[in-house]
Amino acid sequence: MPGEQPFDRQFGDLAVTQLIVMAGLPGAGKSTIGEIVGARLGATVVSVDPIESAVLRAGIDADQPTGLAAYLVAEEIARKELEAGRTVIVDAVNAAEAARLQWRDLAERTDARLRVIEVVCSDEGVHRSRLEKRERNLPHLDETTWRAVEQSLEGYAAWNGPSAALPRVTIDSVRSLGENVDAVLAFIAS
Repeated sequence: MPGEQPFDRQFGDLAVTQLIVMAGLPGAGKSTIGEIVGARLGATVVSVDPIESAVLRAGIDADQPTGLAAYLVAEEIARKELEAGRTVIVDAVNAAEAARLQWRDLAERTDARLRVIEVVCSDEGVHRSRLEKRERNLPHLDETTWRAVEQSLEGYAAWNGPSAALPRVTIDSVRSLGENVDAVLAFIAS
């Protein structure tokens, strides 16, 4: 009919398949924000930690590269979802340049729009408190300690080199959850 928009144009960016990558130290708040944003968008959330727990449950020795295996499994699940036209949120620390570029390359291969959400917690006391209260119920992974976060920080690569060019926003989780979710949704829509 004259004046009608084609179906795929009626909803603007909602028709665009997106790969949204959460990044940040353990306990910073990325999983909470990612789950809420995923529910709001109707996106598939792929979290690396439960995958690693399952790899360990399968009997793979913890001295093997189970973290790498979990990232690769997450990538395969995300690829299938993106190819089916579904938006995907990947929930992982993404501390290393190689991990960040893994998602860039996946977005390119699947023609998905990439957005990186880095979550930080600028208040050490709040961050520690969250870790102490957190129960992930992943039987084959130990709960993260503050010492483990400090070790993760030592290995958390700066966003320079090719990853510096990724479309990224940094969210400080000491702000209210509502504010942060709104900021993430605004960034994703931009």
